Amino acid sequence: MAELSTNVRYIKGIGETRAKALEKLGITTLRDLIGYFPRTYEDRTLTRPIRDLTEGENVCVRAMIAADPTAHRIPGGRPIVRTRAVDETGTLDVVFFNQEYRKNSLHRGEIYIFYGKVEGQRRHQMVNPLLEPEGRQHLTGRIMPIYSLTAGISQLMLTQAVRQGLDACRELLPDVLPDEVRQAHKLCYVNYAYENIHFPASPEALEVARRRLVFEELFVLSTAMARIRSQRRAEGGIRMKAADLETFYRTLPFSPTGAQRRAVAAAVQDMISGVPMSRLVQGDVGSGKTLVAAACIWFAHENDCQSAFMAPTEILTEQHEHTLRTLLEPFGIRVGRLTGAMTARQKREVKEALAGGLLDVVVGTHALISDSVTFFRLGLVITDEQHRFGVEQRAALVRKGEQPHTLVMSATPIPRTLALLVYGDLDVSIIDELPPGRQPVQTVCVDERYRARLNAFIDKLIGEGRQVFVVCPKVEETDDVPSDLKSAEEHAQVLQRTFPQHRVACIHGRMKAKDKDACMAAFAAGETDILVSTTVIEVGVDVPNAALMIIENAERFGLSQLHQLRGRIGRGPFQSYCVLVSDAHTDEARARLKVLCDTADGFQIAEADLRQRGPGDFFGNRPLKKEG
Repeated sequence: MAELSTNVRYIKGIGETRAKALEKLGITTLRDLIGYFPRTYEDRTLTRPIRDLTEGENVCVRAMIAADPTAHRIPGGRPIVRTRAVDETGTLDVVFFNQEYRKNSLHRGEIYIFYGKVEGQRRHQMVNPLLEPEGRQHLTGRIMPIYSLTAGISQLMLTQAVRQGLDACRELLPDVLPDEVRQAHKLCYVNYAYENIHFPASPEALEVARRRLVFEELFVLSTAMARIRSQRRAEGGIRMKAADLETFYRTLPFSPTGAQRRAVAAAVQDMISGVPMSRLVQGDVGSGKTLVAAACIWFAHENDCQSAFMAPTEILTEQHEHTLRTLLEPFGIRVGRLTGAMTARQKREVKEALAGGLLDVVVGTHALISDSVTFFRLGLVITDEQHRFGVEQRAALVRKGEQPHTLVMSATPIPRTLALLVYGDLDVSIIDELPPGRQPVQTVCVDERYRARLNAFIDKLIGEGRQVFVVCPKVEETDDVPSDLKSAEEHAQVLQRTFPQHRVACIHGRMKAKDKDACMAAFAAGETDILVSTTVIEVGVDVPNAALMIIENAERFGLSQLHQLRGRIGRGPFQSYCVLVSDAHTDEARARLKVLCDTADGFQIAEADLRQRGPGDFFGNRPLKKEG
């Protein structure tokens, strides 16, 4: 009998080549294979007579071939085969593209089960339907799993492999749920769950299986998070002494919000507890998380400890260094910076200062985790936009100290219910107030009919001295995505022709890091009027003078991503505007974009995004994938 650890290449029909393709999907063993769940399902149990077919539905039809198939070639050389199928109620035209063998494999008088999408209102048609001879059905008459695929792997091949995998080792699956837990929540056994998540006997069986597996996943996750918490509490960390935070607050040119004060107080309480702090500060764009970080750095300095502040981009490190110098240098706190773009001499000087205790805080990119970086007494590690770093990158920085306190910051709103699971190993502080004086960004949704008015508005704002962001969903026209989507490079050229009197630049993720930083720095310095970009600016430097954000093909972005993009503006004293440009006509798309127009609350938006798109990859070991 096969073991769960058996390599999939030993499954009949797999072999070395397909095993390598499956590896791209994360499938190397039988356990991986049966744990690779379908992304959706097709209900192929519904069979309709031809006269009852409805255009646009996917359905099974039992019909007889009524005419010998004919074949010819259409312009471009593609073969097309046509035939006609009938039942007692009507006629169905059947068309096959690029399947010339159908001409000789289908014969008049034979009965088939056809499954496909119905086209045409009066004269019904199916194009390239799935079909099986009546009585020899394997892929129709049932609920079929649909898997995410990769090159070299077909639905049929993967479905057959999963079937073999389940037959080989279904009885070997360990049931991680204690019997009393399973019975208390009326959950099915694990082997039933795996069988019916892949090959459900009915919609009800699928729901029973899904409920069991969802419960199991959350049970394992919450148990693991509880164990991590208990281990952290048992380890012991740097016990800091209390200090009067008003000493820090009195030097500020503004009064912190109540939410900022609460976040700082919670972090300080962690740092004096004797247990290593592990806290997430989650706040909407512009809510003032950097002030919370500065207060914690000040507190660490009062306790003779150094701090490390890791940010995802060079230009963000410059921004944070400037902010921290402004807030901390009045206390004699020495702030430095370390990034990969610095010269060898600059890096060496910073590393020597850190090791010798001559720097109190260093702001840097992932260059901070290189082996040559050592600290005199690292007591606090701060990670900005923590989802941009992998788990190992964050852990590598923590290992630079002796159980230092850790603070992670994120402007990516996560629904509170989901945050309890995703960040179960962290204590969470939420900053749900904006600093006084911030004007809400006015958001509207328009279509291409408003293009002339939008261009006039761009010209008007630039004439008043403001700057403009324009975000496009793809980099260039050769991208393998629909051609009706705006590309950053082409749209930048269009805007330069439209506004020859203004300075237009383009930035995207395929540029070298130094070129991206230079482009963004020029925009921040006011040397560019219009910056056309992909989502590379989703997390970026503050440009207080930018007062207009235009997002092309807005329906192509998630709500939380749109909110993040909108957060790039409204950071100065000027009224700011976000224009969502979309020609999408579906009710769902309009409803999604209306959420952005109706609220500026990132947590409400995240809740709406979760309902509409599902949780996505909120929890994982890899850094966020870059666009472009």
